[in-house]
Amino acid sequence: MILETINGPEDIKHLDRQELETLAQEIREFLIDKISRTGGHLASNLGVVELTMALYLALDMPRDKVIWDVGHQSYTHKLLSGRRDSFDCLRQHGGMSGFPKRKESPFDAFDTGHSSTSISAGLGLAQGRDLLGEDYTVVAVIGDGALTGGMAYEALNNAARLKKNFIIILNDNDMSISENVGEFPPT
Repeated sequence: MILETINGPEDIKHLDRQELETLAQEIREFLIDKISRTGGHLASNLGVVELTMALYLALDMPRDKVIWDVGHQSYTHKLLSGRRDSFDCLRQHGGMSGFPKRKESPFDAFDTGHSSTSISAGLGLAQGRDLLGEDYTVVAVIGDGALTGGMAYEALNNAARLKKNFIIILNDNDMSISENVGEFPPT
């Protein structure tokens, strides 16, 4: 199994296209197996496998920062950052969190829980980076359901005004924990 050879972010960068496709399938099978035992958010994680892999291929983790909104999307990120063996105690007392937690890993840039915070947090990290004269990439990954929260709109307005260099990725999968309500994004 290719997944068993992934112990950190650099390991994915040595795979060819066919191996990456195999890895994506292995990640999905792993998540279905583990989440069926421990509980957790399955659909949101199955939907971001290739997106997460692409981020790991393009970025220099943990130097570069990815903020997951909602944190329910972070399980592939946890796998690729070397936490595969912790999945047996996912969301269990004393075990691995179901969300990104800075105290759990240097790869978790922000303690994310539920929705609408990633753009604001990303903007704050980008502002801090610039004030300190540092050079790294900041990415906010937000789902279409989380984008319906007011905090996300406020952050988008601030980002447009401040013009900070950071990336916002909209994971538009037409589904939150349940069906989205409202008309954004427009159908």
